[in-house]
Amino acid sequence: MTHGTAGTDEARVTRVGQIGFQTPAALLAGYGLRLHRVEDGQPIPGSYWGEPEAGIIGCDVYARDDTPVHSLLHEACHLIVLPPERRAAVHTDATDSIEEEDASCYLQIVLADALPGVGRAQLMADMDAWGYSFRLGSTQAWFSHDADDARRWLIGHQLLPADAA
Repeated sequence: MTHGTAGTDEARVTRVGQIGFQTPAALLAGYGLRLHRVEDGQPIPGSYWGEPEAGIIGCDVYARDDTPVHSLLHEACHLIVLPPERRAAVHTDATDSIEEEDASCYLQIVLADALPGVGRAQLMADMDAWGYSFRLGSTQAWFSHDADDARRWLIGHQLLPADAA
């Protein structure tokens, strides 16, 4: 899996401003993270891929109204999969671990179900439109047929229940 910059269908992806900040903020708070709303036109602190992508610094996630929901969840999931002692040191770039990257992708899809108006099917379509690249050709194919290692990693780190399918 690789995460590239915006693809040709980026205009149709779900943006944070469409769903609001309240529900994502509550979701992230359950993992000890704080969501910060960045004003339109202002730089997004800690954005690895550049604006409008979300940014991360320590336990803080930054997004604007035009930030894609998949980006908000992906960056937040990078922090969620880290142990607290590593999370505190993060600024912009959370990991170089393939296992943590795959776990972040898997978890962002699962967490999308907690966001009304999004859900995993929409998030996976958004990821494809934005330019995520999986060896099986789509996010859905990866999630359904090639992500067992990511699921097991998340279960092993107690971030998913043991019966997660």
